[in-house]
Amino acid sequence: MTSIPCEPATRPAAPVVLLVDDQRVNLILLRGLLSPDYHLLEADSGAQALALAAADPRPDLILLDIMMPDMDGYEVLRRLRAQPATCEIPVIFVTAMTEENDERVGLTLGAVDYLTKPLRSPILLARVRTQLELKQGRDELQLRNDSLEVAVQQRTQSLSEALAHQRELNQRLEQAQLQLLQSEKMASLGQFAAGVAHEINNPISFVRSNLGTLKTYFEDVMAVVQAGDAVCRQAGAGPAGAAVADYQRLCQDKDLPYLREDLVQVLDESREGLDRVSRIVADLKNFSRFGREDWAWVDLHEGLHATLRLMAGQRPPGCEVQLDLAPELPLVKCIAPQMHQVFMNLLTNAVQAMQGRGCIRIATRRLDESRVELRFEDSGPGIAAEHLGRIFDPFFTTQAVGQGMGLGLSISWGIVHRHAGQLTAHNREQGGACFVLQLPLDPQASSAAPSSRVGLGAPVLLPTEGIS
Repeated sequence: MTSIPCEPATRPAAPVVLLVDDQRVNLILLRGLLSPDYHLLEADSGAQALALAAADPRPDLILLDIMMPDMDGYEVLRRLRAQPATCEIPVIFVTAMTEENDERVGLTLGAVDYLTKPLRSPILLARVRTQLELKQGRDELQLRNDSLEVAVQQRTQSLSEALAHQRELNQRLEQAQLQLLQSEKMASLGQFAAGVAHEINNPISFVRSNLGTLKTYFEDVMAVVQAGDAVCRQAGAGPAGAAVADYQRLCQDKDLPYLREDLVQVLDESREGLDRVSRIVADLKNFSRFGREDWAWVDLHEGLHATLRLMAGQRPPGCEVQLDLAPELPLVKCIAPQMHQVFMNLLTNAVQAMQGRGCIRIATRRLDESRVELRFEDSGPGIAAEHLGRIFDPFFTTQAVGQGMGLGLSISWGIVHRHAGQLTAHNREQGGACFVLQLPLDPQASSAAPSSRVGLGAPVLLPTEGIS
């Protein structure tokens, strides 16, 4: 075997044609016809042809003899078509076999043309030139297709990234709008609640004062009645005996001893009820000052108690609240009304998740020198795995249509994020859900980065009467 040399790392300028024939005289003849215009490779066996076809430079066209020892041209073509590196190389059979069936077999195997010996140079040159031009056209088309595909992929990736970025911006804008809407709503509610609380406080103060005066008057009246009783007992046998008997009968009919005891109790209970109303009004005023953006050092335990008292009427009888509060939890710098809203949303979520029956546990602890943790656990069914990643998304809710907008947990996450904290959720091994709220003692001095969202849960309500 011989070949016209070329540098392996450099592609020849002229098209590369591989000549395969076991007769040297045929190779010399083909070389003489093609060498002026093409870069030629030569092989005198099928095995050598396969090796050259798979090596560099890769042939642009193969002129292949059929009748060769060891491996005929048909088998060489089969193997060329079976290899990805050589399957696209066009092959022209050059053979002395002139039977029509031989030509049919060769073309069926994948040959692009079939030339019979003896060769006529014009036909050979025309067929070779035609196949090389077709090969060049296919290669250019493939390169353009590849280039276009790369450009399309790059453009698609660019558009996908732009779309993802736009979606993220839209989500941020939507969250900002929702939080602004909620802030405005809470600010209006705060103004309304403050006005209502002020108006309620006036009659409460008036009634409380009158109850105090009434109790004093009642004690004075009872003192007079007791003195009258003593006089009646002494005068029972005298001339006024009949009147005394009527008086004693009236006292008996009205059960005066019971009235003396019960009236005192009624006055005390009324006073206690007014005190409870006053506490609720105070909690409402503190809770609803949402429009104020005052950062202050806050006792989170007081905020929890205030929220629980405010929600006492919303807790069903079958819902129990257990408190496991750290004895000396440090003050936290925060916007108190916003943090109260987080407490209310988490507690409401727990009650709704349990469908009104079960136990809610609230635990607090100090994590380290700069952070505290609050845990809100419920004994409900927990959250489905497919909902965990979406629980803090705006408008996501597992409630029936019309029973919740799916904003409570999203707004809570935003508030905690603003306070440089973390709000996460997971299912407990013993059942139910657990929301974990971690806050820095001083968000403005903290370098803690807010966490990404993790989810679970649905919106809710709560109670506090009978807190254990």
